[in-house]
Amino acid sequence: MRIDGPHAELIHVLRSACSGELAAGYAYRGHWKSISPGAVRERIREIEEEEWHHRRLVRSLLVKLGSGPSRSREAVFWMIGKAIGLLCHIGGRFIPMYGAGRLESANIAEYERAAAFALAVGYLEMVDCLLTMAEVEWEHERFFREQIAEHWMLRIFKPWPLPPPKHTIRSPYAEIQTGAAERKMAEVAIPNDLR
Repeated sequence: MRIDGPHAELIHVLRSACSGELAAGYAYRGHWKSISPGAVRERIREIEEEEWHHRRLVRSLLVKLGSGPSRSREAVFWMIGKAIGLLCHIGGRFIPMYGAGRLESANIAEYERAAAFALAVGYLEMVDCLLTMAEVEWEHERFFREQIAEHWMLRIFKPWPLPPPKHTIRSPYAEIQTGAAERKMAEVAIPNDLR
């Protein structure tokens, strides 16, 4: 039975993100290994590392919420990631880049939704972490979009919608983050000799 409300929605989105990062990590490992050495290969390897880092962060957020990854979803997404990683070796250059860009675009929105739920539940300390992950996913999306920008197959495969500018990820939270910073400063202990 699913419990409705922002707390349950936050857990649901984070569990989805956790499994998604698992699949992404394995997919990118196969992706960069399928490319000739050079700057593009190195960047995809870095993106793989960033996805594993996101997974660790999301798992820690789930622990704070008294939850964890979905075992069944983890198993399915492990298989998906491994399969995509293998297919990158036979999919040419365009398909893996196109698929990665499309998925990264969805990841931006996923972390933004998680931040909105975290705010609604009152987990202000999670908001910055989630928005930072959304910004990193934005950079991933831009990289993959640039890799296929002039490819002839874009006449067949419709480009995914361009995400809003990166700075808009944080704009709805600017006031809240300023307030959080002020509260943090107020919590700092004042030495007795300065009171």
